[in-house]
Amino acid sequence: MKLQRVEDLRIDFDLTQKEVADILHCQREVYRRYEKGTRELPLSYAIILAKHYNVSLDYLVGISDNKTPV
Repeated sequence: MKLQRVEDLRIDFDLTQKEVADILHCQREVYRRYEKGTRELPLSYAIILAKHYNVSLDYLVGISDNKTPV
């Protein structure tokens, strides 16, 4: 499943895939696969990204259009 918002948020924050991979403590290629949907994003990484971007998990994965974290 492609997580378009993960890519969109990275771009909105002017981050490279390598910079986000460093935040997640993984390799850039692994992160690229999460972003493109060829590898499932672990919940622990989704939580880190939601906190980093200050958005809700529901928004991050496309369930909701409400960015505000609860």
